[in-house]
Amino acid sequence: MYIKTFTAIALCAASAFASAQTMTKAEHDAAKDRIEMDYKNAKKACDSMKDNAKDVCQVEAKGNEKVARAELEHKYKTTEANARKHEMAKADAAYDLAKEKCEDQAGDAMKVCKADAKAVHERAVMAAKGKG
Repeated sequence: MYIKTFTAIALCAASAFASAQTMTKAEHDAAKDRIEMDYKNAKKACDSMKDNAKDVCQVEAKGNEKVARAELEHKYKTTEANARKHEMAKADAAYDLAKEKCEDQAGDAMKVCKADAKAVHERAVMAAKGKG
């Protein structure tokens, strides 16, 4: 299940390269403010949750923020380095979320879940570095 999710994320990431556009400083600053507000709202939405669901919600909120910031920097300064940082942010956010979701399992199932998440992350990192 998690592998399919990561594969879908990786495919979406590939399309991001084609849609990168430059923006003005004012647009960049406004977008940064929106990202910060989105993160605060998402994190606040987690407050009513309990146990691992709350942890998953918080990890997802933080991951979305990191990905949005990396995407913004790539749009603001369209460079190969920023494109890689964006892809790495996606890979890391997906990995962190998958690991946290694995916490709902126990014993060998959790170990397998985390190993699968790690394998998908390693492939995404290699792809982001242009080696996969």
